[in-house]
Amino acid sequence: MIFAIKGMTCASCVNRVEKKISKIEGVASVSVNLASNQAQVEVEDSSVTSEQITEAIEQAGYEAKRMDEDDHSKVLFSVKGMTCASCVNRVEKTISKAEGVRSVTVNLAANQAQVEGEKGILQPEEVIRRIEKIGYEASIINESDQEVTNDQEEETKKLLKDFTIAAILSSVVLLGSIPHMMHGWGAWVPSFLSNPFFLLILTSYIQLVPGWRFYKNSYKVLKNGSADMNVLVAMGTSAAWLYSGAMTLFPTQLTDMGFPYQLYYDVTTVITTLILLGRYFEAKAKGQTSTAIKKLLSLQAKTARVVRDGTELEVAVDEVKIDDEIIVRPGERIPVDGVVIKGRSTIDESMLTGESIPVEKTTGDEVIGATINKSGSFRFRATKVGKETALAQIIRMVNEAQGSKAPIQRIVDVISAYFVPAVLLTAVISFVIWFFVGPDPSLIFALTTFIAILIIACPCALGLATPTAIMVGTEKGAENGILIKNATSLERAHKIKTVVLDKTGTITEGKPKLTDLLPTETFTEEQLLQVAASVETVSEHPLGEAIVEAAKEKELTIDAPDSFEAIVGHGLLAKLNNREVLIGNIKLMNKYNIDLKTYEKKAIALADQGKTPMYVGVDGQFAGVIAVADTLKKETTVAIKALQSMGIEVIMLTGDHERTAKAIAEEAGIEHYIAEVLPEHKAEEVKKLQLSGKVVAMVGDGINDAPALAQADVGIAIGTGTDIAMETADITLIRGDIKSVVTALQLSKATMRMIWQNLGWAFGYNIVLIPVAAGLLYPLFGILLNPMIAGAAMAFSSVSVILNTLRLRKFKSTI
Repeated sequence: MIFAIKGMTCASCVNRVEKKISKIEGVASVSVNLASNQAQVEVEDSSVTSEQITEAIEQAGYEAKRMDEDDHSKVLFSVKGMTCASCVNRVEKTISKAEGVRSVTVNLAANQAQVEGEKGILQPEEVIRRIEKIGYEASIINESDQEVTNDQEEETKKLLKDFTIAAILSSVVLLGSIPHMMHGWGAWVPSFLSNPFFLLILTSYIQLVPGWRFYKNSYKVLKNGSADMNVLVAMGTSAAWLYSGAMTLFPTQLTDMGFPYQLYYDVTTVITTLILLGRYFEAKAKGQTSTAIKKLLSLQAKTARVVRDGTELEVAVDEVKIDDEIIVRPGERIPVDGVVIKGRSTIDESMLTGESIPVEKTTGDEVIGATINKSGSFRFRATKVGKETALAQIIRMVNEAQGSKAPIQRIVDVISAYFVPAVLLTAVISFVIWFFVGPDPSLIFALTTFIAILIIACPCALGLATPTAIMVGTEKGAENGILIKNATSLERAHKIKTVVLDKTGTITEGKPKLTDLLPTETFTEEQLLQVAASVETVSEHPLGEAIVEAAKEKELTIDAPDSFEAIVGHGLLAKLNNREVLIGNIKLMNKYNIDLKTYEKKAIALADQGKTPMYVGVDGQFAGVIAVADTLKKETTVAIKALQSMGIEVIMLTGDHERTAKAIAEEAGIEHYIAEVLPEHKAEEVKKLQLSGKVVAMVGDGINDAPALAQADVGIAIGTGTDIAMETADITLIRGDIKSVVTALQLSKATMRMIWQNLGWAFGYNIVLIPVAAGLLYPLFGILLNPMIAGAAMAFSSVSVILNTLRLRKFKSTI
């Protein structure tokens, strides 16, 4: 059960809620997440009700409501017009006031809002209406909708057009302003170019056509009683433009009043042009950070070859139904998920797993939509279509992860809420001070500092620092077969110091295999295996299946036994070709007085290696020992060494007895292990580690280990094929390869390093340059920041943050 909790503010709140819930009899485990304001509760007694849990949370002093899967929904909105961190803050506050909204996350880099609310109460139309009321455009995004990408491309093209026009006209204005800037020089400039009226016309066109976006957006936000970077840009350029225009139209009157004759047309046009250039580069770079969904969408097959009523039809992939029989030929993309029913082929699953080696598929094997059939034709039965396919789930998870907000972003949100008002106040104070104490002409000096502060203090870089890194990080994860549920998971993963690995299916293959054949001198290995496999054909035990599978691989003849009897706690007794065959443990051999000779010690040695020895007797004589074990995955030791080299403690968790656990741990290179743990107690073991101060990641199969995955600070699910959508895990490894655990943790560290670099640049830029723009260095060094340089620096700050983030696209795991 999942509960939404209101009112938690710190770690002590989390502890208080967890303690209250855990006191309820029948509660198996509880995990409270401060970032998402949610509690996940696992119960071992069906009598535990959500009302009891809600009451416990309320007794702790917080509000709570159950969030069942059928009780809430997520809607993704495209939001156009956002330009900085303060825009994000305003949109989030506005949406959160809509009825039925439980949580909202707005992403500036993706221009999206992710809203979670109560099904039947949350009205998307109401959310859109509220967004549009504060001056932005909004629409619902469908998972397969490419409209957002197209809108972004159109915006980039429009910015390029506006910049080109502004750049050409600004060059003319700059040339014509030379005689005004440098008295006595510039006689070579044609007189009509330096005519103030001509400059006023060109500047007005730049302000009101390419630069109109700043006025339009300023009006929208000011109308709602707030301000953003558009207001700063519009105020700064307008001050220079209007002062110059007034001086052009009424020069005598203004100079007689004491105003100095000064024209700022070059400042106005160049600043507008530079900011448009910065916006263009920013939009272009943002497009590069958000290519993941576009790439995934392009992988979808458009049509499918379906067999219906004995006729082969080509239909749109949206028309494919579950249980349809589909034909796939060489070179074609598989349209939907399914199971092979006829034929054999090799499939390129690199889009899903990141693994370049094609995988062989035959009857009974699963195939995944959007993967490529390399060779051979085959038929398969559709098992998942539409939004249920693996690709659709990947798109959903990547989309949600890219739109989510990391806890570190909260720092930016708090600052951005006060940033623009603080800048405006700083600009006004600076103007007033320099107007009264500044050098002559003090008005021009004060106006220069006022404009420079407004222009240089754009909070765009702050707003882009975190979301762009999250977007690129989640995209790189998807490319490497790692699906990251949300930004919180990505951020938290870099703090991991302890990784707990479930043994079966994570460290080991999860399927027993024949490892040793020790026949006596009267039997060969083939004879021993043939006898054992023939008897085990009627057994359903996994160890017996491993013996049969090994015999088939060696192409041995397998005969059906004439009779078969399972002896509980001992093994099997069978008649095979008129011979009595016994397979089992030492107790079975002793019961039938079979002499094991020296093989008992050999069997004990096999058991010490984590293997399961089985004794075989034929017609009252000992025939040999067969050993079966759940073998290590080939990449296990490499991955564990890599984790240990990162300073991470690795612990194995298993239900096996001490001897087997020790043997497997030693073979894998793991120093610490916890044996004989029941599945329902795994979460308790994880919690014990957390209580000892460790930040824990749990790696398991996402099914039996669900409570432990939920309990861990970061739950990492080993998933293959269509099992990728494991809701309990924070991170899903599609390959089923624990080397991906190393990659996921390295990616988290690289992403967080990038976020801190971006925030350092964004904060440092403002901390250093705003005082310079205010004239702080003028009394000491005579340095005053030119507004045009401020405009260039402001544009560069946003672009530099994004370009820095794009370096993350070169991320490669060291394993």
